[in-house]
Amino acid sequence: MKHKKGIHFEVSERKILLRIMDLVMVFFAIYALNLYPEFEYIQFDNENLVSLILLGVYITVFGTIFELYDLQKASKIDTTFRNIVITTSTVVLFYLLTPILSPYLPEERIQIVYFYLAIILSILLWRFIYINLIESPRFYKRVLLVGEVSNIDGLVNALNASDPNYKIIGFINSEESTSESVKFKGLKEFEAKDFLDTIEKERISEVLVASFNTEAIIAEVYHDLILLLERGFKIREYTQVYEELLHKVPIQFVGKDFYKYFPFSRSNENKLYIFFHRAFDIVVAVLGLLFGLLLLPIILLGNLLGNYGPLFYSQERVGRNSKPFRILKLRTMIVNAEKDGVKWAQKNDKRVTAFGKFLRRSRLDEIPQFYNVLKGEMSIIGPRPERPFFVNELSRIIPFYETRHIIKPGLTGWAQVNTRYGSSIDDSLTKLQYDLYYIKHRSVFLDFSITIKTLSTILYYRGQ
Repeated sequence: MKHKKGIHFEVSERKILLRIMDLVMVFFAIYALNLYPEFEYIQFDNENLVSLILLGVYITVFGTIFELYDLQKASKIDTTFRNIVITTSTVVLFYLLTPILSPYLPEERIQIVYFYLAIILSILLWRFIYINLIESPRFYKRVLLVGEVSNIDGLVNALNASDPNYKIIGFINSEESTSESVKFKGLKEFEAKDFLDTIEKERISEVLVASFNTEAIIAEVYHDLILLLERGFKIREYTQVYEELLHKVPIQFVGKDFYKYFPFSRSNENKLYIFFHRAFDIVVAVLGLLFGLLLLPIILLGNLLGNYGPLFYSQERVGRNSKPFRILKLRTMIVNAEKDGVKWAQKNDKRVTAFGKFLRRSRLDEIPQFYNVLKGEMSIIGPRPERPFFVNELSRIIPFYETRHIIKPGLTGWAQVNTRYGSSIDDSLTKLQYDLYYIKHRSVFLDFSITIKTLSTILYYRGQ
C-alpha cells in the first residue's frame, strides 16, 4: 500500500507561520514605502536596523497580547481585522513614544499615517491569504478514529471544537460488534476489515487510537495498526492529542494507570526555576501594591458610592499542600452575601454590587492579594485557591482534585485565561484539567504565555 499524505500544518507550525509572515509582510511594506523618495520616516537600511528590530518586537509582543496568534480567532476575518487594527494602533503609539530606539518624527506628519496604514494593510493582506488558503479544506488533517463506541461522542466533540483544521473523518470500532451493540451515528463508521483501504480512499494522514482497554482491541484491527506502524504511518494515542490540542489533561479518561499521565514538570523541582519564579512574584507583587496605592483614592470613592460597606474582604482558602490561609480581596458583593449559606458565584450574580462588577471585570479586586504573594502564601501564577467547603465537595466527586494543591495557588493561572468563572461541578472539572496541564508542563515559557493572556483578559475587560 502506497499512501500519499496530504499537506497539513500542525498547530505550532501555523502559529510560527503567522508570526513570521506578519513580520515579512510589514517589512516588505516598509521597503515599498522607501521606493518613494518623499517618505523618510523609517528607512530600510543598516543604519535603522535597531529601529526595525524594535518594530518587529512590538508587533510580536502586542500581536500576542491582542490575540493575533489565537488560531480560533485567526480563522475569522472580522475578528482578525479588529485585532490587527488594535495591535497596529498600540504598536505605532509605543513606537512613536520610544525615545532613541525609534526614528525621529518626520516634518510631514502624514508620513506616520502612511506608516500606520502600511502595517495594517500588509498584515491584513497576508491574513486574507491565510484564511482562504491555509485554513481551506485542502490543508485539513484527515483523521481516522479507532476506539470503543462509548468513548467516541465526547472525544469527537472536544477535538472538533479545538482546531478547525483537525477533521475526524470517521471511526472504526475496535471492539467486537454484534447486532445488539450500541451504534454511534454522529460520525461515519468504517468496517474493521476495510481498515487499510479506508486509509487509502479517504486520504487519512493520522490514526487516532481511543481505547480504554487496549486488550479489547480485536485482532484484525490490532494487526493493521502494527502494519501501519511498521510502514511509518502516524498513529497517536487520544490523551496525547487531547493535551496537545486542548492544552488540558483529560482526567475523565484516566483510569488506574493514572501515573502514566502525570509525569509532572521538572520545573516543580528545579531550584533555578523556583528561585526566578519567586523573584518574579516579589517584583510583580511590589509593583502591584504600588499601583494599588495610586488607585486607592478612586477605589475609595467608588466603594463609597457603589459598594456601601467595608472596602476589604477576607476569606479562608486552601493553599499549597492543602494548608488553609486567609485571602485578601476588595469586596465586590453586598455585605453578608452568604447569610443563606455558601453558594457558587454565578454569572450576573445579583449579590455583586455595581462597583463590584467593575472591580471584577477589570481584575482590580485582586490587588490586595499581592500581599498574600509577598507573604509566600500565593504566587502570581498558579491554580486559583478555592474555599475549603468547595474543596471538600469537589474532591469527593472529581478524581485527582487535591492534586492541584501540590504547588502554590496563584492570582492568575492557565485555567483563568482559558475558561470563564467556575460556577458548577462541570466548570470545576474543566478548570482542574487546565490546572493539571499547568502543573504538568510548568515552565518559563508557559508562565510568559499566561502573563500575556492575562493582560489580554484585562485589556478586553473579560474578568468576572
